[in-house]
Amino acid sequence: MAGIPHDHYEPKSGFEKWLHARLPIVGLLYDTIMIPTPKNLNWMWIWGIVLTFCLVLQIATGVVLAMHYTPNTGLAFASVEHIMRDVNGGYMLRYIHANGASLFFLAVYLHIFRGLYYGSYKSPREVTWIIGMLIYLCMMGTAFMGYVLPWGQMSFWGATVITGLFGAIPGIGPSIQTWLLGGPAVDNATLNRFFSLHYLLPFVIAALVAVHIWAFHTTGNNNPTGVEVRRGSKEEAKKDTVPFWPYFVMKDLFALAVVLLIFFAIVGFMPNFLGEPDNYIEANPLKTPPHIVPEWYFLPFYAILRAFTSDVWVVIIANKISFGIIDAKFFGVLAMFGAIVVMALAPWLDTSSVRSGKYRPMFKWWFWLLCIDFVVLMWVGSRLPDNFTSWVSLIAAAYWFAYFLVILPLLGVTEKVLPQPATIEDDFNVHYGTGDNAHPAE
Repeated sequence: MAGIPHDHYEPKSGFEKWLHARLPIVGLLYDTIMIPTPKNLNWMWIWGIVLTFCLVLQIATGVVLAMHYTPNTGLAFASVEHIMRDVNGGYMLRYIHANGASLFFLAVYLHIFRGLYYGSYKSPREVTWIIGMLIYLCMMGTAFMGYVLPWGQMSFWGATVITGLFGAIPGIGPSIQTWLLGGPAVDNATLNRFFSLHYLLPFVIAALVAVHIWAFHTTGNNNPTGVEVRRGSKEEAKKDTVPFWPYFVMKDLFALAVVLLIFFAIVGFMPNFLGEPDNYIEANPLKTPPHIVPEWYFLPFYAILRAFTSDVWVVIIANKISFGIIDAKFFGVLAMFGAIVVMALAPWLDTSSVRSGKYRPMFKWWFWLLCIDFVVLMWVGSRLPDNFTSWVSLIAAAYWFAYFLVILPLLGVTEKVLPQPATIEDDFNVHYGTGDNAHPAE
């Protein structure tokens, strides 16, 4: 870590010196695990290790499941049933993999909203934030393609609806849709492509995670105060930090154990709680389910997609200005992807000079309203559309965009912030005391 002065690995034995001169892998691991970490990190910083565990879990279980899966429309559904009934431990592997995706997204949403609250996207961590958003997009693509593989009713019709969104793009849309599907409709070519990409993308995610970790190891971890670690000397830096090992490693492992206790209780006693019953019916292109709904982690953006109907004034205006090119369907697609884009642009939309939300009274109210808004969008996305849910989804979608495009820029100009601590050490001493009674973290 170039920015914060700290002790580096020094090989002692002859073998260590020989290896370090040729392949400094031990030094790299040492510098990674002994990285100076702000000593005031709270429990919201534990989601990184949960996400890392989820990635390893999904890759490991996915590789084994792929050994028994057949990516063919005539055999896919039966091969999943074969995994569930005939493969030793197959039912458990599949339930761990399916519910592991939900844990993955739960952890990533908590990780993202923690970053939004504490300003982890602000300078000098903009690139770290953008890499995180790329990881999130890859996760969405991987999860969507994985949802298609069981070849149940919801798998088939979900693929039909989502790939149909690309067909709404004027001009090039139909060509993109055909390229994605491998033909004119969801069929065997589609299943083969999605299986290949679902297998490949987790390794792309793993590579991006490595770059993500490298990025924040270079700039240093953010912390609840938003105050940077002092970089004048090694002694000053040590007053603000503690080594990642053993303090935060043990804290993270304890948190991971608690999370996994809950996770395996769900896998063992209610593995289908988050699933759709229709997906236990083999795909039938001639029978449309009464309510096509994606997995819960896609619901907020699915609600935004459905919010902008042809009778919404902003859609009407966009349609007239574009001479009919932007219709309601295309506008919904733009809104759905735009909701992720504006979140990725937070480092440049937030104009406040104060990083952490702890010292921004007005920001707190708007941020917690955003969290409620996200849950409301999730609920609306799971409901059949009617007059009430249509209005709720439109209002909730409008607030999502207003928060990033209007509220964040204006708060930086109008908000009166609270005084910040001069150093991380000062904040730590206020909360945890000094001397023999001090604790490394909450």
